[in-house]
Amino acid sequence: MQLWFSELQTPHMKISCRVKEVLHREKSPYQEIAVLDTYQFGRMLTLDDVIQTSERDEFVYHEMLVHLPLLTHRDPRRVLVIGGGDGGSVREVLKHPSVEQVVLAEIDERVVEVARCFLPTISCALHDPRVRLQIGDGIRHVQENPNTYDVILVDSTDPVGPAVGLFSADFYRSVHAALRPGGVFAAQTESPFFNQDLIKRVYQDVSAIFTAAGLYLAVVPTYPGGMWSFTIGAKDGALHGWSRERAAGLPTRYYSPELHEEAFTLPVFVKELLEKE
Repeated sequence: MQLWFSELQTPHMKISCRVKEVLHREKSPYQEIAVLDTYQFGRMLTLDDVIQTSERDEFVYHEMLVHLPLLTHRDPRRVLVIGGGDGGSVREVLKHPSVEQVVLAEIDERVVEVARCFLPTISCALHDPRVRLQIGDGIRHVQENPNTYDVILVDSTDPVGPAVGLFSADFYRSVHAALRPGGVFAAQTESPFFNQDLIKRVYQDVSAIFTAAGLYLAVVPTYPGGMWSFTIGAKDGALHGWSRERAAGLPTRYYSPELHEEAFTLPVFVKELLEKE
């Protein structure tokens, strides 16, 4: 007997992975949480039957979400991660020696506990004394903490349910206010093949609110289309004054200083998407 997990990534496309074992499954107050041991991608976390992360390719997503904005900031000390209950973004943030505190604002405490139990290579930094776990609404946390953070990262699920508000102009204005002078913001912004309207709208909103904005890409095999986008905004100054010296010392598997150098060089179809009126 063969057991397969399938995610309907669009109404016309799905990805399927053969499963060795279902390690965990539960219904939290917010969503259905499952951890699957797959042949192709190792252990995989799904929420409401949507792939969130896997042992095989998670490093790509987490390194690219975290290191570009943290290296763009001159001296990141206080960092907020919204979502990201699996702990992968926190792990990457703590690779930066200047960081004194990371606040993880996760709405579903059970995601954090399940990751601690079943995804130790991803959640391994959650026990670090510099980490403060804030269970609750990340949008409200941002609104209640003006002028507090050097870097804010939005490691969210797709824009459905509680995550919808994380893709709005009102939220980005709150993020701007929650950043200290010189602050930097970055968020995952979905697939340039399947979410073009969302990417264009988010980029326009961030460009209107922040002094500088940019879009960059990474290849994440388990996400729809494989090509994934991230949008970044700088509260003051430009995005190109990043620290090559700090970048060179990071222990990474996907991110590199060379990749950072060309991060904002986009494929023609993505560049045209951002330029369309």
